[in-house]
This record gives sequence, structure tokens and C-alpha cells, in this order.
Amino acid sequence: MEAVCKPIGKAVQENGRYYIQLEGKYAEGLLRLDDFSHILAVWWFHLSDNEQDREHFVMDAPYRDGPEKIGVFASRSQNRPNPIAVTACALLAVDRENNRVEVNYLDAEAGTPVLDIKPYHPSSDRIRDVVMPAWCAQLPACYEDSGAFDWSTVFNW
Repeated sequence: MEAVCKPIGKAVQENGRYYIQLEGKYAEGLLRLDDFSHILAVWWFHLSDNEQDREHFVMDAPYRDGPEKIGVFASRSQNRPNPIAVTACALLAVDRENNRVEVNYLDAEAGTPVLDIKPYHPSSDRIRDVVMPAWCAQLPACYEDSGAFDWSTVFNW
């Protein structure tokens, strides 16, 4: 059986604000979502979805101070066998009347297909004792610090 993912909506950016605009039939799924402070947005790297990138399993030095080569599963690259991304977002508002979820930030291009929304649960989504390689030591310690962090100091873009 072949897996099939259907977008539930799309990423929207308007006037410096970020939204997930849901298809109308999913609106009732927003019931009680606003009881949570954060969500996990699951989305599709549609601009990087091609056969060549799906077959690219090792990349050259994405991190400035990292190893010369790194495997796709040790990265957060958009070039993946299945170009799926997950972003933790602060939930700012749920507009059930307009089928819209406002978040503080979503690192997806406008129009990006959103596959799912899940509430963030510390009991299953937060890890107490995390081990990271030395070449990731300079990354922000938490989500809240990521917005002000200069990511160009870490990656070879």
C-alpha cells in the first residue's frame, strides 16, 4: 500500500505575521486547540520535492565548524527521501470562523502545504538529557532563543 499525504492547509505570511490557513473541512479539528500554548506544525518542503534531492543522502559540510560530510538523517536539510518538516510554534490565536491558526513563526515559504497540526506536549515532546555533537554546541539552547540567533554564523549558506 502506498502512503498518501493530503495537505490540510497552507502556510501564510501577511504583514509580518504567520498563519496556517486550513481547508474548510478541517475547521472543526481546531476545537480546543487554543487550550495549548504551542503546536507542532508538520509541513512539506514542496519547493525541494524532486527525485534528485530525494536520492541525495550525504551532503557537504552544512555546518561551518562541522564535519566535511554529513548524512541526511543527521541534518535538518530540506533535501530528504520524504521532504517533511516539523516546526514547534507558539500558538498566538485560533480563528475557527476563518479556519486560521496564527503562530509566532513558521519557517516555511508562503503557500507551503501543511500536512498536520499537533499540540505540543512536554511529556512526549521535551527531552531532559539531550546529547549533541560539539559542532552543534553553539546552537541556541531553546526554541525561544532561536528567533534572535544569527543562523548565518552556523551554516555554510
